[in-house]
Amino acid sequence: MLRYRKVEEYLKKLLTSSEYAVGDRIPSERDLAKRLRVNRLTVRRAVNSLVHARLLEGNGTGGRRVAAPRMVRPLEVYRSVGMDRVIAGAGGTPSNKLLHFESTAAGPQIAAKLRIAEDAEVIVVRRIWAIDGTPFCLETSYLAAHLVPGLSADDLVAGQSLYALLRTRYGHETVNAERTITVAHLNEMEARHLNLEPGAAGLALRLSVDTVDGRPIEYMVSINNPNLVAFHATMTGQL
Repeated sequence: MLRYRKVEEYLKKLLTSSEYAVGDRIPSERDLAKRLRVNRLTVRRAVNSLVHARLLEGNGTGGRRVAAPRMVRPLEVYRSVGMDRVIAGAGGTPSNKLLHFESTAAGPQIAAKLRIAEDAEVIVVRRIWAIDGTPFCLETSYLAAHLVPGLSADDLVAGQSLYALLRTRYGHETVNAERTITVAHLNEMEARHLNLEPGAAGLALRLSVDTVDGRPIEYMVSINNPNLVAFHATMTGQL
């Protein structure tokens, strides 16, 4: 591996450790060069690469600091909204690419989440989402097929909003029923699409979505790049 790549990987591990938070200043080029036994130009190249990736940012003469997440995803939203609206709300330009679409039989876990019989038909949709052209999450939706008859890949291949389609074509207003966030280690496919290394830690959001009359319609797994995404919830009651 090239020397500057080794420095870059060292800094990435540093930024994801519990030692650093948004706004914290990283060690100077001189300190990093001495610590890693490389020259300052090598350190500068690695740091500039992370600035270009928006993991670090400049702060005048104050050195480089840990950049704020590109995407802050709200958790308190009760009514389901499409990712395009969330990205636009954050001031970014949304885009997505359809990676996979199929009709298949539900396994035990998905059947339980959607409260349907095992082997009942489900529609599987996988898309990669980007903000301002930078991929940040890979989302896989499992949809109860009996609630979305006739849904096809053509309906989503141009980046259309799934929730807008559920509302306008099928008349389904949806609500977030349950959310869980965990750490997930990325497989080769996930890492490739999110520009991370296989085995790297990602943020996994698992979301159950119901229609307003209480019928489970979607179970979604969203794998997020932790360098670009943060989740935010607003406390509404007293502890």
